[in-house]
Amino acid sequence: MIIWLNGTFGAGKTTTAKEVTSLLPDSRLFDTETVGWMLRHVLGVPEKDFQDFPPWRGLVVETARQVLDHVGGTLVVTQTVLVEAYWQEIREGLAKAGVPVHHFLLHTDRDTLVERIETDTKPDSVGARQWRLDHLSDYERALPWLRREAQVVDTTDVLPTEVAATVLREARAG
Repeated sequence: MIIWLNGTFGAGKTTTAKEVTSLLPDSRLFDTETVGWMLRHVLGVPEKDFQDFPPWRGLVVETARQVLDHVGGTLVVTQTVLVEAYWQEIREGLAKAGVPVHHFLLHTDRDTLVERIETDTKPDSVGARQWRLDHLSDYERALPWLRREAQVVDTTDVLPTEVAATVLREARAG
């Protein structure tokens, strides 16, 4: 199965994924951005986002399917997907491949997001700070469909261990 952690930058996806994989035997982190980076070498730099490349979506599905066929267990994906059509394509592809997906939206209020982004001192995060802030409006525009398509988990003032426990409890129940 796949546990897909969606949400904007700063919502806690990476931290939650690390907690989930530490608590769930036979789970692995699948960073779908690596598929996007691979495609840049073939297709060039995308105009806006590597998710706009149709092969990215298909390769995410096929890679996940093959990895699960090879090792089994659970893949934990931390990927922000804000375009509903892209999510539908991925979800439908995984369903056709027989891969169950538990889709979670890690959500917090805008003020908390801005604070998290502005105080994140990890080297990769500092360089992407403005990019992350610039995408908050895209996230807010996507919220109506995200709330329909995913289980919402509030990460405001919630410890990552508690968020991970909630995700695991809901994934096991669903």
